[in-house]
This record gives sequence, C-alpha cells and structure tokens, in this order.
Amino acid sequence: MQPSCRQCQGRITGLMYGILFTMSNGPKKKLTQKLKKTLPVTGPQAPTLYELMQWYCLTTNTHGCRRIVVSKGRLRKWIWITLTLTAVALVFWQCALLIMSYYSVSASITVNFQKLTFPAVTVCNMNPYKYSVIKPYLIGLEKDTIQYLKELYGYTEPSSRRRRDLRTPQNMSAAEFDYLSKIKLFPVKSINDNQVDTEEIATRKRSRMDARVAHRNAEMDDENIVGYKLNFTLFHHSLYGNCYTFNDAKQKQLLESSMGGSEAGLKLIIYIDEEDYNPFLVTAAGAKILVHDQDDFPFIEESGTELETATETSIGMHLTESTKLSSPYSECTIDGSDVPIQNLYDKKYTFQICLYSCFQMEMVKTCGCAHHDHPLPQGAQYCNFDEMPSWIYCYFKLHRQFVQEELGCQSNCRETCSFKEWTFTRSVAKWPSINAEEWTLRVLTWELGSRINKNLTKNDLANLDIFYQDLNLRTIDESPSSSLTNLLSNVGGQLGLWLSCSMVCVLEIVEIFLIDSFWVVLRQKWHKLTKWWKNHNQEDEEQQHPHTMAGHDNLGLTEEDPPTFNTALQLPRADSCQVPRTPPPLYKSLQIQSNFSEHPVNFDDEIEEM
Repeated sequence: MQPSCRQCQGRITGLMYGILFTMSNGPKKKLTQKLKKTLPVTGPQAPTLYELMQWYCLTTNTHGCRRIVVSKGRLRKWIWITLTLTAVALVFWQCALLIMSYYSVSASITVNFQKLTFPAVTVCNMNPYKYSVIKPYLIGLEKDTIQYLKELYGYTEPSSRRRRDLRTPQNMSAAEFDYLSKIKLFPVKSINDNQVDTEEIATRKRSRMDARVAHRNAEMDDENIVGYKLNFTLFHHSLYGNCYTFNDAKQKQLLESSMGGSEAGLKLIIYIDEEDYNPFLVTAAGAKILVHDQDDFPFIEESGTELETATETSIGMHLTESTKLSSPYSECTIDGSDVPIQNLYDKKYTFQICLYSCFQMEMVKTCGCAHHDHPLPQGAQYCNFDEMPSWIYCYFKLHRQFVQEELGCQSNCRETCSFKEWTFTRSVAKWPSINAEEWTLRVLTWELGSRINKNLTKNDLANLDIFYQDLNLRTIDESPSSSLTNLLSNVGGQLGLWLSCSMVCVLEIVEIFLIDSFWVVLRQKWHKLTKWWKNHNQEDEEQQHPHTMAGHDNLGLTEEDPPTFNTALQLPRADSCQVPRTPPPLYKSLQIQSNFSEHPVNFDDEIEEM
C-alpha cells in the first residue's frame, strides 16, 4: 500500500530536524571549515572583523600571521602569537629610532688657511661723560648724593681733590725735547683729495704735500711712504657715551689680514682720562672693547671685555664660522623674515636684536613711549619726565616681566642659522715699564698737544694689541645624518628581518586594518540601524492596526544582506527531545461502505495488515 501525502510530509519533516540536529554536534565544525573555504566571503565583504582578520592571516605573505591560523594545537598557536607580537613590537621600536635619527644632524669641521677679513672692533670709555663738563648740571644731584652717603655710611667729603701736575709741553725746557729733534715725525692733520696737511712734531711746522692713497696689493714706486690716519666710526651708547668702531661696515673696503701675529693686527693706546671720571656714576676705570662682525650691532654692555689701565693687553683671535640646518632639524631662522617681530636696528637679524626690538615694541605699547637704550619705532617718541612722569615705574615693571619671560619675546625670537664666533686668548703685561715710562708718557703727552693741559700718567692709558693668531678658518657645517632613501632602506630591512615582509605587505596591512576594517564596522552599524528602524516602524504599525495579520521576516535573511554561511547558521535549531511521529491514518475508514454487507468486517485484521 502506498503511503499517503500526509505520511510523506511527516517523514520529510522528521528528516530535516534530524539533519539540523546532527549539524549541531561534532560534524558541524568540519562542515563549517569546508564551507568557509568555498564561500566567496573575502576581504572587505566579510561580515565581521574576526572573519576579516582570519582571511588576512590565510592570504598574507607575512609568515607569522599565517602560522597563527594554520598551526594545529592551542599551545603552538599561542607560541606563534607571542612571537608575532614580539616581532611587531621590535619593528615599531626600530622604526621609531630610525625616524628620530632622520631628524638628527651631523657636524663636519673644516679648517682652511686663507686671508681673513679683520673684524670690527668697538672701543668705549667706561666713563660716559666728562665730569668737568657736566658738573654744573649735577650740583644738586651731587649734594643729595653726598648727604645720603653721609647719613647712611658716615661719608665725609675730602677738603680738596688730588690735582695732577699741570706741566704742559710749552713749559718744558728744550733739553727735555732734544730727543724729538732727531726724529722727523709728520702727523697727518687733514686730507683733501690728494692734498695732505701735516705738522712736524719737533718744529711745529705745517706743510702741504701731494699724496695718493695706495690700496693693498698695489705696487709702491715712491721712495717716501707715510702712514695714514685710521677712520673710526663714532656712535653713541646710552651707558658708555661716545664709542668708536674700527673697520666698520660703513667703510668702502674692509681691511684684511694676510698673516698672523701681533705685528699684523691692531695696536691701540687708549686715553681714558681717569681724573675726569664721575665719582658717583662710575666706580671702575678702564675701557671696554667688543670684537664683532661688521653686520652685527655692538651690544658692548652684555658681551664686551674690560681693559685695565697701566697694562698692555694682547688678544689673539681664532675665527669660527658655523652654519646650522633650519626646520625641521632645528628652530633657527635664516634671516629673521619668519620671526613675527620687527627689526628696529639697522643691522642684520640676531637673537639679541630680536629680544630688544620685542621689548621696545612692548614698551611703546604698554607705557606709551620708547626707552632711550634702543632705537625708536616709527610713530613713537622717547620717554621723558615732563610728559610722562610715571614712565620709569612702567619701565621697571615691564623689564621684570621681560626678564621672567612673561612677555613672550624669548619664545618668539629664534637663533640665527649662520653666525661668526671669535675665540680669544688673552694675556696681560705691565705697561709701560719702569725704564720706558718717562719717555713714553712724554711722547704721548706731546702728541695730544693742546687737547690736554696736564702730563699723562700710566693710569690714564691702556694699551691694546688685537690680532689673528693664525689664518686658519674653522668652518662648522651641519648636514642631515640620514637621507630619505636610507630611511626607507633601513625600515625595509627591519620589516624583512622581523616580519619577513616588504613595503607592499605594509600597504596591505594599512588596507586591511584601516580601510577594510572601517567598512566592516560601518556596514555592521548600518545593518543594526536599519534593523532598528524596521522594528520601530513595525511597532508603530502594530499600534495603529492591532488586528491586522502581519508576516515576520527571517532575521537571518534580509534583502540588504545576501545569504551567507553565517546567516544559514542562524536558523533555529531542533530541540534535544525526540520529535513525536504522526500515526498513520485509518485508510479503511476512508472507504465508502455499503449499508448492507454480506460478510462482517474485522477491523483488527485490517489494522494488522497495515
């Protein structure tokens, strides 16, 4: 007897539940692995980050990641995970060191022997003003100072000040100047084109002669060669008064040194006139000098060197030129054009010029006037007590903020990338000696002539010799310690050493871990948002139409998400209990029986036959 449709349907249903129940046990894992190899779920199409990473480990050329997936046994997998993470850490560490070394520099020192341009030398007297000239203007201030010293320290003014010997050259006997008659000296008084006015020291006889200026390296045909007067450039310093600069940038042609040694340098005898020092303004006697480049402003107050009187100071110089690399290797500036502070000086940019320009601009902005120590900004005026009686209080308050770096000048100003530096070797000797003191002071007194009315003493003079010790120019240049090509080669070597991968593998890692992972996460978020939106709309419809029959979508299969292996696994599993079978129908009961039967029917036999 053939089974009915209902009986076949029951058997098929039981078979499907049996298959699903079997998949939930041991063979499911093997079937899952087999299906994963055949399903076209790769790369950014993977539904989860886990499957994306697993696909990457199976397909990448990086051996460590692949060994994590294909290794058998949990211990072996953890060993490869540890080794791979250690290699990745070492790669990051080594690459970080390489990148940091890329921004480092190496310095090379070169020594050349050549002619050197003689630097500019600025000389200032430590007494800014002659006491004999400004004394009438300081009578009231001097009386107050003496009174304060008397009350505080018990100071009493001496009855009379020490006076110098007022012997003049005109009062001296002829025998005292007999040695001068044997020496023909002609100091140059003035030069007008090719006309030179001279005066013989011994006879005071003036004369005019024709002369021409002979530049260095020019041929000398004349028998008589006379010296010439150095042209010093005068400028005023707020603290030291009149200062003089030798070999300044204003000269048409700078002087050069063609040989080293004291005989090829600058020799100066400086008259400081110690007796005319202001007793309350200056407590030290001497001169202050500064060696600097012609294009630099002489900040002699901060960087100057003192010269002692009655001594001969010899200063030997060595020149070093340094050049640094700018950004990104350092924060130095080439010419100051990229520094947000206006240069108020007529010299090239330096760090000190930037600082003082910044302070002067802040002074004008805060106090309404400019300080006398620095150049005047455009549209501003110098401070004075008549118009601004409280400017000095504002200045001290602003200067304290400047020293404490509260104005931002130190952070905005930057060092220059190229600069010159002179290193000095200084020696001091007693000058003049006891045996040469008499005639030396007489000659110098005679040269000053009518400009002084006294005899010079050694405490009025300071002797200076400044020269190049040698003509070796030391040049310090910075260069990058590593180039971009070397950096990429070193990074590639580290990748090959620790991870057995190349730059293409690095690009693959960037693609998987950044781009593909981003899209996988974004797609998951989008699916969740879509699912929430559909459920929200469905709830709204059910609230509006509570009696309407509504179908339910399979959550595992949606239109936006094509069916994959994972969605197939989301089907409901069969229960662990045995599914009851449906009893077969009684086919005899479905037959049409006659009302009259000749033979009785035995229903038990029918059941047994079935």
